[in-house]
Amino acid sequence: MNSDDRVTALKSVIRDVPDFPKKGIVFKDITTLLKEPRAFREAMDLFADLCQPMRPDKVVAIESRGFILGSVLADRLGAGFVPVRKQGKLPAARVGCTYDLEYGTDCVEIHEDALVRGERALVVDDVIATGGTARATGQLVRQLGAELAGYAFLVELSFLSGRAKLEGNVLSLIRY
Repeated sequence: MNSDDRVTALKSVIRDVPDFPKKGIVFKDITTLLKEPRAFREAMDLFADLCQPMRPDKVVAIESRGFILGSVLADRLGAGFVPVRKQGKLPAARVGCTYDLEYGTDCVEIHEDALVRGERALVVDDVIATGGTARATGQLVRQLGAELAGYAFLVELSFLSGRAKLEGNVLSLIRY
């Protein structure tokens, strides 16, 4: 089976949840993929192959589903794992980045010692929609002096044009 067929098979395992988190949104629920061992393994095999050329020293994953994918990806790529969390959730000294939402603002944080100047960091999340959280995470990577190798997403909602907010390499395995 070629990689296009393999990705199509993965798409068939992802559940659509209408009107979540609000009316008019169709949520792409990857928990149905995660609970199926073969589908999860296949997704991670393809995702690791996609990300390997980035040669990251660290995988910087965004909470919460990004942690699931990012930790497996870090292991497969022989990289360290760095969590990025919502404001106030990390225990040690941290730096943050506030970004705009459709209605209001949000903030993500990273430990200030999570990255070393010159390390290559790959920002990972489960889905890219509008790109705001990923962009803020990329800014944190740069703020700590690391090189932003790129961004990688299991799912991209192309119709929301989130990748246009991101500078550099943007990879996605499954596109809608």
